[in-house]
Amino acid sequence: MREICAGVKNMSAFKRKRGGQAPGNKKAKKAKFVADTSEAPKENEQEKTHEITVPAPVSQGKWKNKERVLIFSSRGINYRTRHMMQDLRTMMPHSKADTKMDRKDKLFVVNEVCEIKNCNKCIFFEAKKKQDLYMWIANSPHGPSAKFLVQNIHTLAELKMTGNCLKGSRPLLSFDPTFSTPRYHPKSQPFVDHVFTFTINDDRIWFRNYQIMEEDAALVEIGPRFVLNLIKVFQGSFGGPTLFENPNFTSPNMHRRQIRLAAAARVREKQMVKELQKLKRAGTKEDVTIDVTADVFLTPADETPVLIQTEAPEPKVVKKNKHKAFKRQRMARK
Repeated sequence: MREICAGVKNMSAFKRKRGGQAPGNKKAKKAKFVADTSEAPKENEQEKTHEITVPAPVSQGKWKNKERVLIFSSRGINYRTRHMMQDLRTMMPHSKADTKMDRKDKLFVVNEVCEIKNCNKCIFFEAKKKQDLYMWIANSPHGPSAKFLVQNIHTLAELKMTGNCLKGSRPLLSFDPTFSTPRYHPKSQPFVDHVFTFTINDDRIWFRNYQIMEEDAALVEIGPRFVLNLIKVFQGSFGGPTLFENPNFTSPNMHRRQIRLAAAARVREKQMVKELQKLKRAGTKEDVTIDVTADVFLTPADETPVLIQTEAPEPKVVKKNKHKAFKRQRMARK
């Protein structure tokens, strides 16, 4: 019994000890790490049969680029924006989350939140009227910052694409290092198997996420996808002097107003066409009930001369019957 207790104590002490080697089978094959170099070590064939060649690790270095991106939003966003924020956090393992910011707070409060969260980059989604979504990409706390209008949002779960990539792997970028995963990040993977594309088309920035296939390096879309319409670029973080302003940008309110005015103009045009058609039908309508050839064979009568009396006619003499009895006398006779 004492021997068993002593063995248990030795095992617990062994588990608590760091860097200890577990008692293994002496006959097990030893793994030998060989760097991928052109000059291979020359050994006997018997030793090669008992060795397992493992390639050197891909990432051998320290995490130097310690950038952290804060991704959060204001109150009033819909479910689609919330899912897209979660997709961005999944694609960027160096990101951090925070609670929603009140709409009454100023945008300068975001710099304080970034300082509390120890983040030097920020992606802030601002919702207005529960239908317009704006994205702020800022370098906190000194700037610069850019404001975009987000359109045509399709989340990762909504698209259901066939593409797939390793979670936390490093992407290829050609636009902004804010979306790039820092090298040797603790939550990152030492692989590059997908690419973030930012394509400029129709004066807008189109975002796509593609998987890089190993066979033929073909691209298969993963998701999510959205379109960014640049509004302004500011010198400071969430404010300051304007460095660039998009002259082709139309606000969502003005765009909706133009749509309403165009619809009203179409309705007025239809009403005018209907009125013109009514006037045209009323002017060209002929009365079919009247026969034009009905009085062709009628001969006109002789015209009698018109006599015009220049003198007044003589008054007629009224003769009274003196022998006519009164009414009561006639009644008495009956």
